[in-house]
Amino acid sequence: MALKQAFWSVPAKEGEPDLWVCMSCLSEAFCQKVPMPACPTCHGVSTYEAFTIAAVQDWGTEELIAKAVAAQQAEAALRAAASVSPSAAPPMEPVQ
Repeated sequence: MALKQAFWSVPAKEGEPDLWVCMSCLSEAFCQKVPMPACPTCHGVSTYEAFTIAAVQDWGTEELIAKAVAAQQAEAALRAAASVSPSAAPPMEPVQ
């Protein structure tokens, strides 16, 4: 049976790096979260550093860059979905 990966949320403020890269294996990138209890690839614990996408593109491998871009796109899709959910809709005015 496959286990589902759990994550710690690591929110980023505007202008702060939102990508977390495992510095042990340099092959995993996550956007505004880190896996717990360890990196799924190398099982390193507490080995993450925050970077911007531009920084990852400067030194990362093609695989790491692709993972970083995919992580940011997934996070953006989650935020977009949350912003259009029924709970986020403006209140309705009563009809008389």
